[in-house]
Amino acid sequence: MTVHDTSASGRLPHAFTTPGTPSFVDFLAGYAPQLLPGNRTVPVGDVQAPHATTIVALVVDGGVVLAGDRRATMGSMIASRDIEKVFPADEYSAIGIAGSAGLAVELVRLFQLELEHYEKIEGSLLSLDGKANRLATMIRGNLGLAMQGLAVVPLFAGYDLDRHVGRIFSYDVTGGRYEEHDHHAVGSGSVFARGSLKKLWRTGLDTAAGVRVAIEALVDAADDDSATGGPDSTRRIWPVVVTVTSDGCVRVPDDELASVVATVEGERRAAHRAGGPR
Repeated sequence: MTVHDTSASGRLPHAFTTPGTPSFVDFLAGYAPQLLPGNRTVPVGDVQAPHATTIVALVVDGGVVLAGDRRATMGSMIASRDIEKVFPADEYSAIGIAGSAGLAVELVRLFQLELEHYEKIEGSLLSLDGKANRLATMIRGNLGLAMQGLAVVPLFAGYDLDRHVGRIFSYDVTGGRYEEHDHHAVGSGSVFARGSLKKLWRTGLDTAAGVRVAIEALVDAADDDSATGGPDSTRRIWPVVVTVTSDGCVRVPDDELASVVATVEGERRAAHRAGGPR
């Protein structure tokens, strides 16, 4: 970021040295508000931009699993087959994005910086509720762009260090924050993914079983939603899956996902040959 008002002595401007809020977004809003995504002007009219879908999350024993497919669409075209939509927010939380892909990725980076800035200023991690609230405020700041068709709808999940459980938060374009219980999905394929999650989720799932359920839900979503990309065995493109537990946020390796996908597809082929699931 360019510093505009340095003095002749070469010192940083007062905004950088005056004690204030631990929120980087609030600091930026006061010093250079034009750099915030929600304050940028967009030409009036239809804006063709890649959109990202579908994200699923589910609570497991000792944490949470968050997963996303890899397809981005632009109208009826596939804009990307290997976009990443799930990211670590910090050590104990993760965020998945649906909506306008470019703005969503920028929002994720700003959110990561927000949490890192708070930790540096305060010397401690923000609570999971605090993180969810900060994200809601950032989404609310993007409302103007959302009204022009550039909406960002994330799914946030993490491990609550105070309650020792995994928790899931969903949002609407106005910044409304809602805590979801057990499981949730967002994006164009969410209605199909939620149906799958309702049937497959159960209390006491371990992380390995949770990863399997997440993959099943994304496969079901891809089966009925053209904007959702299923696992691509030919190109070896697998969903992005992370687990968040007391050990932190960990991305599931592709080799492990390939094995899970092979098992799921094998069982579905066998069920189809047998005339249906047993």
